[in-house]
Amino acid sequence: MSASDACQSFRGYVQAVFRQHGGQLRISQALAQGISRYQFYRLRDEGLIEPVSRGLYRLADLPPIENPDLVAAATRFPHAVLCLISALDWHGITTQIPHAVHLAVERNTRLPVLDYPPVYGYRFSEKAFSDGIEQVVVDGISLQVYNPEKTLADCFKFRNRIGMDVVLEALELYRVRKTFRPGKLMEYAKVCRVAKVMAPYVEAKL
Repeated sequence: MSASDACQSFRGYVQAVFRQHGGQLRISQALAQGISRYQFYRLRDEGLIEPVSRGLYRLADLPPIENPDLVAAATRFPHAVLCLISALDWHGITTQIPHAVHLAVERNTRLPVLDYPPVYGYRFSEKAFSDGIEQVVVDGISLQVYNPEKTLADCFKFRNRIGMDVVLEALELYRVRKTFRPGKLMEYAKVCRVAKVMAPYVEAKL
C-alpha cells in the first residue's frame, strides 16, 4: 500500500469512528480509539474535523451547528441545567434574546465560568435543582433543561434579577403557547418556595 493509500485509509477510519459517535468526538475518545494527538491535530489542520468547543471536535462536512452557544455550554458543563432566560427561550415563551447561557448547578458545585459564550451560573439546592429536568438533544449533544413550569417558578424566584416584566410576559406566553397547567405551576412554586408570590398571578390566568 502506498503512503497516499495508507493516508486515505486512515482518514476513512477516522471518519468511521466519528460517525459511530454521532459525528462528534472528544480528544480523549479519539486517543482511546488509537488516534494519536499528532494525527488528530493534523486532521484538524487539514480541515477534515473542526472544533466545537474545548476538547470536542466534529466532522467538517456535517451540517452547520444551529446552537453553538448551547453546544459549547453543554459539552463544558454536562451536569448543569439550562435555566431562567435561556430555558424560557428554549421553550419559546419569551421575547428576550439571551446574551449569555444561564445554567443551574447544585448548591455545593463551583459556578460555571466560560469566556465564550458568556455563562451566568446559579446555585440551586436539592429539589430546586433536581426537579423538572428534561433531557433534550441540541445538534447531536445531550442537554439538560428545566421544563416550562419549573422554569417559570425559577423565574419568579429570581424575579429581582431578571425583572418582573420578563416573568409576567413569560407566564402570559406560556398560557397562550403551551398547555396551561396551573397545578403543575404551583407544584414547582412550592419546590422553589414562591407559592405565595406566584398564586395570585396564576389564578389571574384561569
